[in-house]
Amino acid sequence: MTQGSVRTDILDIARSQVVEGGVGLDEQQVLTVLRLPDERLEELLAVAHEARLAWCGPEVEVEGIISLKTGGCPEDCHFCSQSGLFESPVRAARLDIPSLVEAAKQTAKSGATEFCIVAAVRGPDARLLAQVAAGIEAIRNEVEIDIACSLGMLTQEQVDQLVSMGVHRYNHNLETSRSYFPNVVTTHTWEERWETLAMVRDAGMEVCCGGILGMGETLEQRAEFTADLARLEPDEVPLNFLNPRPGTPFGDLDVLPASDALRAVAAFRLALPRTILRFAGGREITLGDLGAQQGILGGINAVIVGNYLTTLGRPAEQDLDLLDSLRMPIKALNSTI
Repeated sequence: MTQGSVRTDILDIARSQVVEGGVGLDEQQVLTVLRLPDERLEELLAVAHEARLAWCGPEVEVEGIISLKTGGCPEDCHFCSQSGLFESPVRAARLDIPSLVEAAKQTAKSGATEFCIVAAVRGPDARLLAQVAAGIEAIRNEVEIDIACSLGMLTQEQVDQLVSMGVHRYNHNLETSRSYFPNVVTTHTWEERWETLAMVRDAGMEVCCGGILGMGETLEQRAEFTADLARLEPDEVPLNFLNPRPGTPFGDLDVLPASDALRAVAAFRLALPRTILRFAGGREITLGDLGAQQGILGGINAVIVGNYLTTLGRPAEQDLDLLDSLRMPIKALNSTI
């Protein structure tokens, strides 16, 4: 490159625009990142790690999740074994309040500061919301931990109820880009999910919104998804990688290659420099132990420890030992209760 020429290398642009300026990459720039060859992956992860340290710091937020209602969901999300429309091994079940409290206790003991109550539903009915309220009250009587919820699509009245319960963060994933969503779900729309997220944000709850990579989307649609999220400005983005579930329409898809997954981690960080970027489901099968370390040194600054909703994760101790070996401090509780 001659003196005075324009710097066009995408990683040079990322260092200047994101690391130094705190301005996320746009959709076209993200696409360029996603197209980088494997031989530049290490350099890409290093730039993403710089951006994470510059705008989020070294702390890692640890979270545990529990399913209050598992299976029997009426929606047809093609990746999900909890849908009642597919012949999957998962059967409908509900968790009682004492079990919910015990799960919160164990989550807190692992060092986690966040406990998320999840239900496999299109949206919560009055009975489920009453159970959530009772569960939150019981947890707070015994455990000091921030409480989040993921209960599907909401009405304004339900949003207000969750705020009154003291839920500080609400998870509702867009799952994929707007253009690819009809290939993933047909029983509701991307726009319906967006409406719930807008109400949550306007009500003052933190917004947690991410998705699943490796569901057959193109690189262009993956870049489109980062632009969708940048427009939403979520507080947290959980990154899942498809773990194909038997009996679902996506059950026969191939697992996303580790190099593609790591490129995506870095791309999402460079698009969303100030956002909590959380390792979620599928990282074990997609990345393994080495990939998990590379991801934490390539833009990730939060993890879910323990098991997921219908798939096994890593033992919490393994993740905590990894963070300790990398000298990444666990974020202290910043309670809103």
